[in-house]
Amino acid sequence: MTFPRQETISMVTSSTRRHLGRNHYLYLAVIVAVIAGAIVGIAAPGFAVTLDPIGKGFVALIKMMITPVIFCTIVIGVGSIAKAATVGRIGGLAILYFLIMSTFALGIGLLVGNLLHPGAGLNISGASYTAAGEPTTTTDFILGIIPVTLFSAFTSGSILQVLLVALLAGFALQGLGERGRGILDAIRSLQALVFRVLGMILWLAPLGAFGAIAAVVGSTGPGALLSLATLLVGFYVTCILFIVVVLGVLLRLATGVSIFSLMRYLGREYLLIVSTSSSEAALPRLIAKMEHLGVAKSVVGITVPTGYSFNLDGTAIYLTMASLFIANAMGKPMELGAQIGLLAFMIIASKGAAGVTGAGLATLAGGLQTYRPDLVNGVGVIVGIDRFMSEARALTNFTGNAVATVLIGRWTQQLDAAQARAVLSGERPFDEATIGADGGHGGPAEPVRLERSGVGPA
Repeated sequence: MTFPRQETISMVTSSTRRHLGRNHYLYLAVIVAVIAGAIVGIAAPGFAVTLDPIGKGFVALIKMMITPVIFCTIVIGVGSIAKAATVGRIGGLAILYFLIMSTFALGIGLLVGNLLHPGAGLNISGASYTAAGEPTTTTDFILGIIPVTLFSAFTSGSILQVLLVALLAGFALQGLGERGRGILDAIRSLQALVFRVLGMILWLAPLGAFGAIAAVVGSTGPGALLSLATLLVGFYVTCILFIVVVLGVLLRLATGVSIFSLMRYLGREYLLIVSTSSSEAALPRLIAKMEHLGVAKSVVGITVPTGYSFNLDGTAIYLTMASLFIANAMGKPMELGAQIGLLAFMIIASKGAAGVTGAGLATLAGGLQTYRPDLVNGVGVIVGIDRFMSEARALTNFTGNAVATVLIGRWTQQLDAAQARAVLSGERPFDEATIGADGGHGGPAEPVRLERSGVGPA
């Protein structure tokens, strides 16, 4: 049945409002929980400390999702990379740029984290546990990455083993070609199920935040709130500086376009992302607006979908700063070697996690579980502010992909500079009627991103 355009737009708007309403309720619930936890921690510290198991229980649920989240995102991510690489110069240039910028963002997160020392002096080591049987030598560590069997990696508790199996499976599926499409579709369906379960768990975030904040404030005093605020403000400032200084300067030098003009052009998309805490909600609109800006469809069709899986600047900054905060707060700061190892893991493990609220938290827990399992329970401490940080992550990821699309268009000589100037100056405004029925719908997009843009196999 074909719906009239007005009826279709009405249905999409109604669906979007329902989606935004649910997210706003959860957002408000987390704020109330953090405030209530802080009050209880200050007013009744002895009782507040007994609430620690609530926060630990929520972290345990997140840990339960680490293995399936890492496996699905890596397999799908490898598929995105391989498909982009097959389309020639545009795909190869995009992947190279994404790798460099993600690594650079992770490095900035480490640099700022080491300068600010967020969480130092909190002394919440009581929330940790000691992992048994950790490798004691480099040889043991490397051999420990290899699982006993292909499937034992999923029950061993070793995230590196899951990572190895996921990488092997991803490249093997690419080698199978058409014969592997059925398996890849099944993994996409599994990913949808995994993220739906993760979304259900996140509705317990207010409860987990209440227990964790109350216990931390009760045991350490109001100073814990100051440390969390320092991390939150430091993260936002770092993201702003990354966008304005790093992305802005690169965009200006390469194309002559002002980052502020580009962000003003994408104003509606920013509002949508703030409402949903997910950059995926604005994916169809970004594709349409980049084409209207003058970037060739071939560039947009490759760069934007691949970037959503592979170009996660905001998530990269968050993962490193949050990891350092937890290590400092638990009185066990990371050595430089551990920081570099964690950075390398995050570069791979974060691919495909963009746009799904809560995936960043699961990836953070996975990184700590891999390199510092004694710190993983500290994830509960930042549950209360993770929701606020997710907005900055999503906005930074979105901006990074918009800038990348313009840059790749310029470098491949497929950017209409005259059209870009006219659009950004307001002479040729974007026609909202060009957005299709999916243009305003929020929520996680399908993992089948390249096919949807006409890049993948027919």
